[in-house]
Amino acid sequence: MNDVIVVGGGLAGLFNAILLNRAGLRVTVIEKKSYPMHRVCGEYISNEVIPFLNKLDIDLEPLQVARINRLEVTAVSGTKLSQKLDLGGFGLSRFTFDHLLYQKAVAEGVSVLTSTRVEDIRFVDNHFEVTTPDGILTAPLVIGSFGKRSNLDQKLKRPFFYKRSPFLAVKFHLKMDFPDDLIQLNNYKDGYCGVSKTDGDRYCMCYMAHRDDLRKYGTLQALEENVIRKNQYLDDIFRNAEFLLDKPEVINEISFEKKSPVEDHILMSGDTAGMIAPLCGNGMTMAIHSAKILSEKIINHYRSDKFTPDNRAALEADYSQSWNNQFARRLWTGRQLQRLFGNNTTTALTLNALKVMPPVSRFLISKTHGKPFAG
Repeated sequence: MNDVIVVGGGLAGLFNAILLNRAGLRVTVIEKKSYPMHRVCGEYISNEVIPFLNKLDIDLEPLQVARINRLEVTAVSGTKLSQKLDLGGFGLSRFTFDHLLYQKAVAEGVSVLTSTRVEDIRFVDNHFEVTTPDGILTAPLVIGSFGKRSNLDQKLKRPFFYKRSPFLAVKFHLKMDFPDDLIQLNNYKDGYCGVSKTDGDRYCMCYMAHRDDLRKYGTLQALEENVIRKNQYLDDIFRNAEFLLDKPEVINEISFEKKSPVEDHILMSGDTAGMIAPLCGNGMTMAIHSAKILSEKIINHYRSDKFTPDNRAALEADYSQSWNNQFARRLWTGRQLQRLFGNNTTTALTLNALKVMPPVSRFLISKTHGKPFAG
């Protein structure tokens, strides 16, 4: 028997599992891939999570994370905005971080099923039935942390799934000559690309582009040559960097549409509950914070011997309110900022305006970040 089944073993799923297991709940995580793995992600985390990581005894020093305190935003015209990051952050690859959390979860007693695909989730008689190729698992609670887009979203008939998104994302790991303390956001027609150092001697380059441009040019390489490398800063990277992955990680139809933190009684966490525009560079932080909020709400409301429909309704309402209070404004701000970029002329005008208004730049950055939080 499980108290909680977590569908998806990324950051949100693993943090939820660790926190709930420490509270005495029986937790099973189901992950379709095997660790360690690469994921499409900008791999930048705001320092707002550090007090929380410290409380969980997660030490960043042995991981050789990159300490990042500067931001640059560039345009195809060559215009560049430079800004100090007041709060700052660090670079850490998902390959390293997810694997560390997986090992920690297993060592602490969480059951983790890897290379296992969830085929269906059904809510029946105040409990869930989670179907995998190996059988059906049951639990009173299910956490959905299956990422940006999944076939499960379609099975749940989530509205965002039926609004076609024009965006795809591609991630590389590189070796190159680039400042360790800098995150650079490079704009071009219909997209932008984040570049920053991660752990060890690797750098992450993750770009977003429009599917019409991919359709026009036919291949990722042609898209890069004809659109992305029109930004001179990115062209320099493509010409001089050493590409470390055999092939890039790619995901299609990234949606920034509003999502619900609860769907058919499934408690959504991380990108599954809502995704901030990658331009704002803080999705990993939000996934971690959302796991903290959700696990606290479950611990406050769940009682295995008397978990009633009323208890469930109270939990869902409490979590939804807390999630929206913490993240709804941040996601809205991210969507508005994204509209200022992606057009070469508008991007250059925006950056030139912000260069002469540093307080406005700092204000906008602060609105895409939260405040430091602990356990």
